[in-house]
Amino acid sequence: MTWSGGVLGTAVDHTEAKRLLVTAGWTPCGAGDWAIALRSPDGAMAARISPFDPAGPYTAALYREAAHTRQVPVLVEHRRLTGGGDLQVMEWLQPVPADEADAFHRAIAAGAPEVAELVRVVRRVHERARRELPWCGPLDTNPSNVMRAADGRPVVADLFYADGPALYETAATRPDVLVARIPEPERRFLTEIPLTSSGPWKPGEQAALRAAIAAADARREVTTT
Repeated sequence: MTWSGGVLGTAVDHTEAKRLLVTAGWTPCGAGDWAIALRSPDGAMAARISPFDPAGPYTAALYREAAHTRQVPVLVEHRRLTGGGDLQVMEWLQPVPADEADAFHRAIAAGAPEVAELVRVVRRVHERARRELPWCGPLDTNPSNVMRAADGRPVVADLFYADGPALYETAATRPDVLVARIPEPERRFLTEIPLTSSGPWKPGEQAALRAAIAAADARREVTTT
């Protein structure tokens, strides 16, 4: 795998990151609720780009701290993007059958010997996320999170996430709570996540959410100055 982070320059947001990678020959290959994915020209890497992903740093920490287990993806680069986005460049992965994925998740839940070291790291990083991350969710046991690397080994990805339904419900109904808990530079593009799986966004929903958050930001600025 050959990666040059210089292709992205500095201080880019999710839109610019995608544009620069596509210009460099990367091709779109998927989208979920929180992020899109692109594949490198040589097919060896994938880039996950999210407009807004509070859990991204914890996922990257898991990949780094559990790298020695060979049971997480090889992380090539992680960087936070302007406005609260997240970029992860990692080795290319393939899906596995659902029964194999379920078995891997069950092994993690049980702390089975073959994943004992991975589980220690997962629990350590997840506990850190639960202390620091607003609306931190439980471990994600979606079968699609277990995949296979090019060398044949199974790996687990995207175990950590912010509880989207709770976070976005708060943003819509109690925006003052949201703006107090997540700084503006870390949620600027909160309304631009793809919502490919559970969406789409309803007409006018994004604009209404942006307006509610802007009003809450204005109220907070008045009360803190």
